[in-house]
Amino acid sequence: MADKSDNYEAGLEGASQTVAAFEVSHKSPLMRFQSALHKTPSLVPLIVLVCAILIFTGWLGPRFLPQMTLVFQQIQVVGILALAQTLVILTAGIDLSVGAIAVFCSVIMGKFTFAYGLPPAVAVACGLAAGAGIGALSGWLVTRIKIPPFIATLGVWQIVLAANYIYSRNETIRARTIREEAPMLQWLGLKPNEQLVIWIEKLRGITYERIRPNDTDQFWLDLIWQTKITYGVLVLIGLTFLLAYMLRSTAWGRHVYAVGDDPEAAELAGVNVKRTLMSVYMLAGMISAIAGWSLIGRFASVSPSASTGLEGNIESITAVVIGGISLFGGRGSIWGAFFGALIVGVFMLGLGMAGVNPQWTFMLIGTLIILAVGIDQWIRKVAA
Repeated sequence: MADKSDNYEAGLEGASQTVAAFEVSHKSPLMRFQSALHKTPSLVPLIVLVCAILIFTGWLGPRFLPQMTLVFQQIQVVGILALAQTLVILTAGIDLSVGAIAVFCSVIMGKFTFAYGLPPAVAVACGLAAGAGIGALSGWLVTRIKIPPFIATLGVWQIVLAANYIYSRNETIRARTIREEAPMLQWLGLKPNEQLVIWIEKLRGITYERIRPNDTDQFWLDLIWQTKITYGVLVLIGLTFLLAYMLRSTAWGRHVYAVGDDPEAAELAGVNVKRTLMSVYMLAGMISAIAGWSLIGRFASVSPSASTGLEGNIESITAVVIGGISLFGGRGSIWGAFFGALIVGVFMLGLGMAGVNPQWTFMLIGTLIILAVGIDQWIRKVAA
């Protein structure tokens, strides 16, 4: 017969059956709001964007809202660069070469088409491959040589910028030449809404002597005509959806966040940190090349001296920071970068329409950057 001390079931007789419970303290509305911002990082820039649109609509009247399509056109290059920058910043790095990569890859697309006689589609593919290759160089410097991302990409930026001028001989390929011989290079600058309206009116036998007027007493066609959305804007929105899905719903996306949050813990958990970083820098380089293609469409020409090579880096970082992506890595949403680019575009357009001195615009954007980082620090207290 078993000893009573070994009879565990008998020993549990009369014991409390209450399940362990933890007392949840009452959260104030401010703490709940702070927690919601922590769980949804893109909520802050979305709120700022909506407020900015409402403020400018109230200030400037009904003439502001119809110009929102112009904002999308203005940010299509910077927005795509911001997506590339976001991927790197999520890994607690930074890429100072995205603007230079965009301009250099646009030059490659133009030179391969007109100097070497390649089909425009092949030239574009070569430009995208060059962007991925430059990103791979940055990734190799960061993962293998162990150079800090800031220094590695600063060096790559200088190298790419110099290579851009040397390779192109500072020669510009003009818009008319591209339009007549390689229109595909300008494709991201075309407006699908105008093409659709023209196609519908041709089917109906409607023609105009010169340029189609904005108002023709055809309400829906006039509305579509005035939308003014380019293929570059559609590519920006499509890339945002694609990257949002990849970061949220794939193992690769979870690895990106894990590496940015704590690379040592991620490696102990079985994440290949070097491979993840390499893939991020290569993808960022290829997305920057897409921005270069969009740059040709935006300005219709190929110019090695485009300001994007110098200003694109700062503008992309500005959009990312205002978009609520943490510079410390591991926290943020790709939608935040998209909203951040829109915020900058809305403020620049609104203040420009109001006739405000451009210096006030830069001052306001600088203030937004500081506020965005301050809010990020405040939100991070939830995690602490």
